[in-house]
Amino acid sequence: MTSPTPDALLGPADIRELAAALGVRPTKQRGQNFVIDANTVRRIVRTAQVHPEDVVVEVGPGLGSLTLALLEVADRVTAVEIDDVLASALPATITARMPQRADRFALVHSDAMQVTELPGPAPTALVANLPYNVAVPVLLHMLGTFPTIERSLVMVQSEVADRLAAAPGSKVYGVPSVKANWYAEVKRAGAIGRNVFWPAPNVDSGLVSLVRRAEPVKTTASRREVFAVVDAAFAQRRKTLRAALAGWAGSAAAAEAALVAAGVSPQARGEALTVEEFARIAENKQHEPEHEQHQEKDSE
Repeated sequence: MTSPTPDALLGPADIRELAAALGVRPTKQRGQNFVIDANTVRRIVRTAQVHPEDVVVEVGPGLGSLTLALLEVADRVTAVEIDDVLASALPATITARMPQRADRFALVHSDAMQVTELPGPAPTALVANLPYNVAVPVLLHMLGTFPTIERSLVMVQSEVADRLAAAPGSKVYGVPSVKANWYAEVKRAGAIGRNVFWPAPNVDSGLVSLVRRAEPVKTTASRREVFAVVDAAFAQRRKTLRAALAGWAGSAAAAEAALVAAGVSPQARGEALTVEEFARIAENKQHEPEHEQHQEKDSE
C-alpha cells in the first residue's frame, strides 16, 4: 500500500475552505458537526482496530475527514451520504487528497436507513460519526442488514453512548441497550471533546465499540418477536412486566404465564432483564391456534 502524503487529512482551514466553496452550512436538522482535527480521526481509526484487510462502511462522511483517515488503513471504504451537496463533492476530495487510494473508495448517495445493499465486497467494519437524532436506528439498521460487519465503532452524543453501553440494572438501560446487545458486545470506548468539531456542539460525544457476538442469542424466537417484547417492556418502564406486557401478550394473565414459563418474575421491570431473558419471554408467548400460521409466516 502506498503511504499517504502527510497533508492528506483535512485540518480546520481545509474544512472551512471546502465548506465555503460548496456553500455548505452545517445544519442542526441533520445533526451535522464536522470533525476538524486530524489526530482525532486517526484516533477513531485506531480505536476501531481497522486493519488492511477491512472493508469499512462509513455513514455520514460529511466533507471526508474520517473517510480519508479510514482510507489510509483499510482495504476499501464505502461511504453512505444523504446530503446532495456533500455526496457530489466527496469523490473529488478523495481524488485530490489521496489519488493513490481513490479506486478503493465508493460512494452510496442515499439515506442510510434505506440502504439494503452496498457495492463491492461485503463490509467487515462500520465506523461512523452519527448524528445524535438518528444514531440508534441507523446503527441497528446497519447491524441487522449487514451480518458481515464484525466490528463497529460509532461516535455519538455522550448520553446515547451511555444508553447503548448500559448494563441491566442501570438507570439508562433501555431499548437501545438491549437491541444493540442482541447483535454485539457493547462498551464505551472513550470520550471526544467538543473543540474537535465545527461547529462545536453543545453536547459531549462518546465512542461506542460493538463487537458482533460470536454466537447469536440462543432462541427459537425471531428477532422481530424478541424486539416486540423489548419495545413493550420499556414503553411503560415504571410498570411491572406483568402490567407492561399485558398488551403484547393479550392480557395481564397471559403476560404472567409467559413470564413464569420464562423463569422471570412477573413483578420485575424491563430494566433488570438481559437480552437472553427477553428472548425467553418471546419464546413463551401463548399464541391463539388460528394465529399460529401467521406467526410462522412472520418469523425471520
